[in-house]
Amino acid sequence: MEVTMRVVGAFEAKTHLSELISAVEAGEVVTITRRGRPVARLMPVAENNAGRAASVERIRSLRAGLAGISCRDILSARDEGRR
Repeated sequence: MEVTMRVVGAFEAKTHLSELISAVEAGEVVTITRRGRPVARLMPVAENNAGRAASVERIRSLRAGLAGISCRDILSARDEGRR
């Protein structure tokens, strides 16, 4: 599925929000600009959730790698590095 990208100014986005939401529901990504600079992005929630799920999984794997390391161990290592 090819994602279409549309760029609109903030005033146009405010004026045509319903139309932009319909476009996003159809899979389009809309970048909103202010004075020509991108400031926000409207995108389908499904795409956003996929990234969020991957981030949560990365955090879980990092936490699993820390199993068995106590807070005291971490603080001790920090203090060692300061000497």
